[in-house]
Amino acid sequence: MSKSCKGLALELVKCLSESNCIKIENRPYKECAGEKSPAIPSECVGLRETYFNCKRGQVDMRARIRGNKGY
Repeated sequence: MSKSCKGLALELVKCLSESNCIKIENRPYKECAGEKSPAIPSECVGLRETYFNCKRGQVDMRARIRGNKGY
């Protein structure tokens, strides 16, 4: 279960690396991941929300019994 969100994390990093926040402004990934929609594309915002829900599912006891939904 610890690797069930790995695919989402890689997709999020790939999406952020193609955004203007990283390419033009040369800001760190952590700073760009916390930005609102105008600074990063809407696809990255969707991936960020999905990744957050995946990580939250890892600590939710109900999901731990059933297993986290994989990517």
